[in-house]
Amino acid sequence: MNKTILGLTALAIGTGVIFASASNAFAYRGDPAVKGPNYTAERHIAMEKAFENKDFSQWITLMQGKGRVTQVINNDNFAKFAEAHALAEDGKLVEANQIRVELGLNQHNGSGKGMGMGRNGR
Repeated sequence: MNKTILGLTALAIGTGVIFASASNAFAYRGDPAVKGPNYTAERHIAMEKAFENKDFSQWITLMQGKGRVTQVINNDNFAKFAEAHALAEDGKLVEANQIRVELGLNQHNGSGKGMGMGRNGR
């Protein structure tokens, strides 16, 4: 009986750890109302300027190679990505997500341009 209780307790704790980790990993998926794990007020201002000016160099520097998005977004498609960002900030999440899918983002089934499932640490 004690082994069963200990086993169930361990399973519950393990499940809790997995869910806590997953919520951090998937916190930001194109919804500007959700602050990602790298959020600071200064970084946010710099990111907004990068999007506003469509400045890929500034954006990629701020991203520091983190996340699958840095493998998909490049100088050629950054303007479209910035458009999706603006739409999301305007509350037009459906339209923003359509662009993200066109770019190969927001595809949780591994079909995003051969880049896996997008779990490269956001």
